[in-house]
Amino acid sequence: MAENGAYNGSANADTVITNVRILDATGENPYTGEVVIRGNRIRSVTRGGSRFSGSAYGGGSHIGASNVIDGMGATLMPGMIDAHLHLSWNNAPGIDPIQMMEVEEHMLVTMEMAKLVIDAGFTAGRGAAAAKPRLDVVCKRFINEGRFPGPRYLAAGPEITTVGGLGDSAPSHIPHEGLNLGLVVSGPEEVRRTVRQLIKYGVDSIKLNLSGEAITGMGAEETPMSEEEVAMAVQEARCRNKTLSAHARSSGSVKQCVRHGITNIYHASFADEEALDMLEAAKDRHFVAPGIAWLINTARKAEAYGIKPGSPIAMEYERELEMCIETMKKMHRRGIRICIGGDYGFAWTPQGTNAEDIQSFVELLGFSPMEAIQAATKYGGQIMDMGNELGLIKEGYLADLLLVDGDPLTDVRILQDKNRLLAIMKDGKFHKAPQARARYGRQTA
Repeated sequence: MAENGAYNGSANADTVITNVRILDATGENPYTGEVVIRGNRIRSVTRGGSRFSGSAYGGGSHIGASNVIDGMGATLMPGMIDAHLHLSWNNAPGIDPIQMMEVEEHMLVTMEMAKLVIDAGFTAGRGAAAAKPRLDVVCKRFINEGRFPGPRYLAAGPEITTVGGLGDSAPSHIPHEGLNLGLVVSGPEEVRRTVRQLIKYGVDSIKLNLSGEAITGMGAEETPMSEEEVAMAVQEARCRNKTLSAHARSSGSVKQCVRHGITNIYHASFADEEALDMLEAAKDRHFVAPGIAWLINTARKAEAYGIKPGSPIAMEYERELEMCIETMKKMHRRGIRICIGGDYGFAWTPQGTNAEDIQSFVELLGFSPMEAIQAATKYGGQIMDMGNELGLIKEGYLADLLLVDGDPLTDVRILQDKNRLLAIMKDGKFHKAPQARARYGRQTA
């Protein structure tokens, strides 16, 4: 037993999670069964009756070579995956408190954010940009070494932006070095050097700011980075086998992503019909994460932080939200892969509330509950470059699992309630183990 009464099992035994309703995220309807985990992988998935049973929810026993967890009819599903994660965004009330934080403090805060995310049932995430060059890289390493709790993580560096572009926030009378959230470049050779420097730091992906952002003063429909600069970034990243992603709200920036093969497209709210046609023709090579929580919450829920609903900036985000909803509906109908990830990490979009995206996909974008859950699991595994081993409950896949009190297909909102997340497993180990109650399960004939 753990100190908090959670059952952790025997280190050298298989773990059997039995008497559960398995939502495997393939799109198939849930079914009753059990899952056997050996090491960090799913050894078997069995339908129907179980070899094991218990008298109370959360019961566990060590029987033969198995640690048995009786789910008592709870839902077992893959861990959720955030495709657009900023672990170094520290739930601050604006950009300045993020970029001006001292690096030593910022590293500790980043690890705190990592724990908030996995506590919310997100067992993996793709970094979409870091506030300082090595925060993501060190965070990923410390998580992988087991020194701090957190999700599987693919590390990003700071966004690469143009002079005067999104991320170049320094006043005009002060040199920009050290005062910006982004790395400011001008011309292909500066792009080349910056990409190489980030790769030296150890990032997994290169992020380009190809469009603006209303709150910064550069319009979301502007596309400031030249074709030559984009091409150089892509060339340098590809020769080192690094993934590319882009902040791309404007239609022109979405087209740049398709033309240059930038895999992960963040936002894409203003994609026009030509951009949608291009993206559909290359849909097997791209993912889109719209960041819808940022739009909703900035427009409607940030008054306490100086953004009053109905103000000019709030109305800009209301307009973009309307465009985003229509654009994502079109993409969904065209079969373009859309992932969750809402740009969490500001005071009005706090880390740990990431599952709100699933509700928004259902209520605003026309996804079925199953499709929204797949956007958070199956396609999340794919955007992590682990689609053959992550994001599904399937034999041979990594054991990143959630045990949920209730049926998420009936009400996806239960995934936002941490108390309904009865167990969280990452890599075959419980981050949150089910509580042992009454007595342990017993083996049946």
